[in-house]
Amino acid sequence: MTSTLLIVQFVLAIILTITVLLQKSSSIGLGAYSGSNESVFGAKGPAGFLTKLTFFLAFAFIVNTLTLGYIYNKENKPSIAQEMKDKKIVPLVPKKKETPSAPSAPVAPTTKK
Repeated sequence: MTSTLLIVQFVLAIILTITVLLQKSSSIGLGAYSGSNESVFGAKGPAGFLTKLTFFLAFAFIVNTLTLGYIYNKENKPSIAQEMKDKKIVPLVPKKKETPSAPSAPVAPTTKK
């Protein structure tokens, strides 16, 4: 199920990008927010096939993203880092048997006067 939704997510992202790039820009820069008639909130409103298609694809993309997030959190699979913390690290060099301690160094003689 998650692999199918993940493939749908990639396809939606590609199609959404293409539909956004196909649209004609209504104005340059921040001019869209200055009250021109071609803006989304202007007199014409969101008309046109590409605008409606973009809205539908964006809505489907968001719903699919939320669904994927819910499913992944529901499965609650531990990450690889969490699995490695649980395992003990095995040393590469095996421990040697205890060797007797080294003899102490000789003491220097003291001279008496």
